[in-house]
Amino acid sequence: MSAVVYAVANQKGGVAKTTTTASLAAALAARGLNVLTVDLDPQACLTFSLGFDPDELSPTIHEVVTGRGTLAETVLTHDECDLAPANLDLAGAEVALLSRTGREYVLRAELIDLRGSYDAIFLDCPPSLGVLTLNGLTAADKVVIPVQCETLSHRGVSQLLETIADVQKLTNPQLEVAGLVATMFDTRTRHSREVLEDVQSRYGLKVLGVPVRKSVRFAEAPNMGRTILSHAPKVPGAAAYRVIAADLHGLTVHPEDLAAAEGHR
Repeated sequence: MSAVVYAVANQKGGVAKTTTTASLAAALAARGLNVLTVDLDPQACLTFSLGFDPDELSPTIHEVVTGRGTLAETVLTHDECDLAPANLDLAGAEVALLSRTGREYVLRAELIDLRGSYDAIFLDCPPSLGVLTLNGLTAADKVVIPVQCETLSHRGVSQLLETIADVQKLTNPQLEVAGLVATMFDTRTRHSREVLEDVQSRYGLKVLGVPVRKSVRFAEAPNMGRTILSHAPKVPGAAAYRVIAADLHGLTVHPEDLAAAEGHR
C-alpha cells in the first residue's frame, strides 16, 4: 500500500478549501481507508476545524519545515481522520524555508516514511503560491482545486495552473490536476450554473463528482470539531463530498449519495 497524495490548493481565500480537505478525507475514511490530513496553512484552519487548539500543540508542521522534527512525530488521531497540525509559528517557518537547500522537497521527503501507512494523504495548502504551497505541489500526486460558484471566484485559477505547470517542469513531473470541486453552489440561481460552465470551458478541467450545495451546516461543523459528514451527514453537501471523494479516488459512487447530493430522496 502506498498513499495517493492530494494537494488541495487555490490561492484565493474563502473557496471552502479547508472544508473540502477535511470532508474528502473523512469521506474516504468512512469507506474504510486510512487517511491523513496535513495542515500547511499558518492560519491552522484545518487543525481548528478538527477540534484541536493550535496554540496548545507541539510539535507541528513548523518543527518539520524548520528541521527540528519529523512529520510522523506530529500526527494526531481524530475519529474521522489523522492530522498533522499547524499553528501560527508556521508563518515564520516559511521564511526559514527560503534558506534551506532543496526547500521545495522538504515535505515530499517527510512523506516517504508515511506513504506506506495510509491509503490517501490530503495536503491543505495555504491561500497563496508561496514556498509552503510549492512544497505541497512538489509532494503531491494530484491537485484538487476548489472553486466557489460565484462571480470572480475563478480569478487566480489561471495563475495556479501556471504554477502547477512550473512544478511539473522543475520539481514534480508526475503531478496531475485531478479536477475542480465546485463549492457553495446555489441551485436556485442561474448564476451558479453559468459560473460553473464558464470555469469548465475556460480551463478545460473536469468537475469532480457533483457541485457542493450551500448549507449553514458547513459553518456549524468546525465549531463542533467535526466535518460535515459526521455533523450533518444527511444534508446534500455532505452527500456531494461522498460522491466527489469516490470519483476522485476511483471508488464506486453510491446511488443514494448521488441522489441526496442532487436534492432527491
